[in-house]
Amino acid sequence: MDIVVKGRKTEVPERFRKHVAEKLKLEKIQKLDGKVISLDVEVSKEPNPRQADRSDRVEITLHSRGPVIRAEAAAGDPYAALDLASDKLEARLRKQHDKRYTRRGNGRLSAAEVGDVVPGAAQLNGDGQLVADESDKVPTTMMGSIEVQGEGPLVVREKTHRAAPMTLDQALYEMELVGHDFYLFVDSDTKQPSVVYRRHAYDYGVIHLESDPLAEGGGAGGALGG
Repeated sequence: MDIVVKGRKTEVPERFRKHVAEKLKLEKIQKLDGKVISLDVEVSKEPNPRQADRSDRVEITLHSRGPVIRAEAAAGDPYAALDLASDKLEARLRKQHDKRYTRRGNGRLSAAEVGDVVPGAAQLNGDGQLVADESDKVPTTMMGSIEVQGEGPLVVREKTHRAAPMTLDQALYEMELVGHDFYLFVDSDTKQPSVVYRRHAYDYGVIHLESDPLAEGGGAGGALGG
């Protein structure tokens, strides 16, 4: 199995490359996934001084004959980011390994035990009979216009801001000033509510929301990402 270490708009010192080989123990990885082909480790740096505690980002991508597994983390230096990312990768590998192990029949649960392990599963008694659903007895409360069953957890905060329309460049500048990963504004050219957001490294995306009088409720205004 090969480990490929590369930098994205940053130099990767030889010392860090050696540390990657020591940190990502191949024997342990291959024990959890015997079909591993290669590991890609990408290091990038965020130049924004407001993000100094998350300036270094490490992304680990594991390629195998099964599904691709990816883990990434950011910290104040690449070594700390690598530690966090490698811990995430190991946790996901173990989860995938345990999933395969259970599918093969080892550690199989009885029907009566499934409800204790799988959230939301139907409850069965020792005879395999369905236990009566008592969800109707759970109290419901209203959080604004949202109905919440039981204790939640759900926190709804509403804010209304008054702001003059601005250009996309100005919105990007304002987003950097507040140090957020997204910024809501009214586009001065289209007069549409819009969101600019940070994607990967130095890439940005923008979503414009346009009202459709013929559309019925239930559609999403657009998901960040992609």
